[in-house]
Amino acid sequence: MIHRMTVAGLFPPPDYAHAVVVEAGQRLAFMAGAVPLDGDGGLVGAGDPVAQTRQVLANLRTALQAAGSDLSHVLSSTVYVVADIPEPLGRVWQVVRESGLAEGPHTSTLLGVSCLGYTGQLVEITAVAAIP
Repeated sequence: MIHRMTVAGLFPPPDYAHAVVVEAGQRLAFMAGAVPLDGDGGLVGAGDPVAQTRQVLANLRTALQAAGSDLSHVLSSTVYVVADIPEPLGRVWQVVRESGLAEGPHTSTLLGVSCLGYTGQLVEITAVAAIP
């Protein structure tokens, strides 16, 4: 069983939970960072964090389905955005919110970072999901 918690006395988070508790016996999938590459390894959305986020989420959906899960079963995620100001993070988070990933709600962290692993990569999302 999964219990998603918003903790009384803490600032109510927008579209995420403070904690998710999973009872023993639940199968979990620990997902590698989803990146904005197509099936041939080409970068999708060069220079566009919104387009890259859409590709990252599509790749995350595909990987979750292969593991027997989906976005609605994500318990925790970390969203990395190459940015040193809040505006691009907000644009990326809006795409995440619209994707169904925020439906849990789940625990989430949104970070601005200086670079990611692939040339031109602006967004990456890691996740832990329950397998129903």
